[in-house]
Amino acid sequence: MKKLLFITGTRADFGKLKPLLNLVQNSSEFELHLIVTGMHMMSSYGSTYLEVLKQGYKNVYLINNQFLNEPMSSVLGNTINLFSRFFSEIKPDMVFIHGDRLEALAGAISGAFENILVCHIEGGEISGTIDESIRHAVSKFAHLHLVSNKEAKNLLIRMGEDESKIFIIGSPDLDIMASDNLPSLKETFIHYNIGFENYAISLFHPVTTENTLMQKYAKSYFNALKNSSLNYIVIFPNNDNGSKFIINGISNLKDLKNFKIFPSIRFEYFLTLLKNSKFIIGNSSAGVREAPFYGVGAINVGTRQNGRVKNINSIINTSYDEDEILKAINLLKNSPKFEINKEFGFGDSVSRFKEFLNNDEIWKTNLQKRFVL
Repeated sequence: MKKLLFITGTRADFGKLKPLLNLVQNSSEFELHLIVTGMHMMSSYGSTYLEVLKQGYKNVYLINNQFLNEPMSSVLGNTINLFSRFFSEIKPDMVFIHGDRLEALAGAISGAFENILVCHIEGGEISGTIDESIRHAVSKFAHLHLVSNKEAKNLLIRMGEDESKIFIIGSPDLDIMASDNLPSLKETFIHYNIGFENYAISLFHPVTTENTLMQKYAKSYFNALKNSSLNYIVIFPNNDNGSKFIINGISNLKDLKNFKIFPSIRFEYFLTLLKNSKFIIGNSSAGVREAPFYGVGAINVGTRQNGRVKNINSIINTSYDEDEILKAINLLKNSPKFEINKEFGFGDSVSRFKEFLNNDEIWKTNLQKRFVL
């Protein structure tokens, strides 16, 4: 039985990995192993490792790899050290890593150096931060690629990756989004004690390359939200450098009745809230990927998603200027639903992933990569 090791470091990547984890968990041909690390382990971000444990997965390993506000370069070194030792003990047949977070890079480096097949999920995408550099670096260490669409596949080919090692499966979280088993809006409101029905969602993350300006940008952003007089469900940012400025801005909202603040929201509940929201605002990839799948409008603020936002009419791009953000809010606050966009998949990633795992050729992949011209 082959050992498949997955790594999750954030609430976001766990939401995307969950459909794939469930498939492996219920398989008689593969043995699931799961590392839970990063933001999951931090109480200030909701201790989301508890949500992972509730799923009942076998062979779950909790790894503390950082402390609050530790420099990212230091965390990377710590994480590589921890993963390398762990990989040598578990000896997985393949390591699955997602996206563009620090833990993904550590997993890719450790796997490659331990001569373990590395599979990168959702490589070949563009964004406007250090995350893009991480994503492409991960792809160069990975032996196999599971991408969301043809555009991502073509970008990897241009990066010198072997076309025969790239498989389009779509974005796995869309399988959950397309499900009929999401909690109802009423259940969600009760679970999170939300007392208003008409609302928008705010998800605003730091941009590491703009760290010296994040305090100014956060002030402008939250001023715009306050001055719009709408109801907002506000979710904490990730833990990248600069997050403290955003969290400070959020703390100034806690006594306002039209703001409900959460360190984290379980993915299925988040999807229900997103599906029924007026719009989502901030700079999360949820605004450019998940929101269009539901036909929900999005206000994309700043540079974090640069290059990722295509010509989708449900997305409004703004700078960090307060007046510009307010103008966009006024455009969307009474807008009807938009046409559904399925650029990142159709909700059939699990079946495509199963086909991938059952492909005998992937298990014969040469550990020595080559650059394809």
